[in-house]
Amino acid sequence: MKAKIALITGGYTGEAEVSFKSSAFVYSQLDHDQYDVYLITISKEAWFYTAKDGKRYPVLRESFTLPLNGETINFDLAFIMVHGVPGEDGRLQSYFDLLDIPYTSCDALTSALTMNKGYTKAILSDIPELYLAKSVLLFETQRAEAVKTVENTLALPYFVKPNAGGSSIGMTKVKEPAQLQEAIDKAFDAENTGKQVIVEEFVTGREFSEGIFRNAKGELVVLPATEVRTTREFFDFEAKYIPGLTEEITPAELTAEQQERAARILKEIYVRLNCKGMVRVDFFLEDGTDNFYFIEINTIPGQTAQSFIPQQVRAFGMKEGDFYGELIESALHRH
Repeated sequence: MKAKIALITGGYTGEAEVSFKSSAFVYSQLDHDQYDVYLITISKEAWFYTAKDGKRYPVLRESFTLPLNGETINFDLAFIMVHGVPGEDGRLQSYFDLLDIPYTSCDALTSALTMNKGYTKAILSDIPELYLAKSVLLFETQRAEAVKTVENTLALPYFVKPNAGGSSIGMTKVKEPAQLQEAIDKAFDAENTGKQVIVEEFVTGREFSEGIFRNAKGELVVLPATEVRTTREFFDFEAKYIPGLTEEITPAELTAEQQERAARILKEIYVRLNCKGMVRVDFFLEDGTDNFYFIEINTIPGQTAQSFIPQQVRAFGMKEGDFYGELIESALHRH
């Protein structure tokens, strides 16, 4: 019997647009001789499966089953490809835990925690060889005195961003004091920020993104890194999604020592945060010191053909379909 896989796409935020592209790519790469794959769209309005003829069939949310052509489909696994809420913040994971359905991503606690940049940094703060930019975490109730708090604690330039949310929405690099209030307001008012803003001292260096996953044998595998070079001030939403603004080099030009150090740190981050499946860690190697500075972790990284993880999987000498198969088998075995 082929395992029945619910490949879940969509979501409740503007990131749904990216999710549809990611899930379409994963669907195209999965081995359909080995798995029965059902693309399930979730939105605030409805959860449904779209058949080849375009007809929509609703998913029963109380059991996560699919009545289809006179029978009921019970899924063996959820392959979560929802970026942002509710796929990346622990809500879907909690739902599947209640229904005892295995899934490919980190668990509910890790998913929720890693959506909060400030809380994540607190847990990673004592990892050997890992550096964290000096930062201030601001809450909505502190908004009135936010500028004073930042100026009393950090040195310019600042990096201001929502403490939750993804795709670099609501971020600003602040070079002079007059820009700070507007940047803080922009970050607080962005979609799905958790009403918290993190302000960090800017780290100057080379920027990298690197995937790590646990394979079907239970081994941690670190993929080759990607170096991100952008013509913009930083790797913002436009740099991510407008072609030509960013150069991505996979595998990155790193020395053997840098590669080994990055792999050591990534494995420690993965274990410390109790990650599952695949995650992607973004980091800087600081100019002058070569110190490894953590930027953030992404627990549902993008999976279009051009995305970092598929690039890295190919550079690793693996087919994307085999990689996704490993994630499925690892999750089924874990359950």
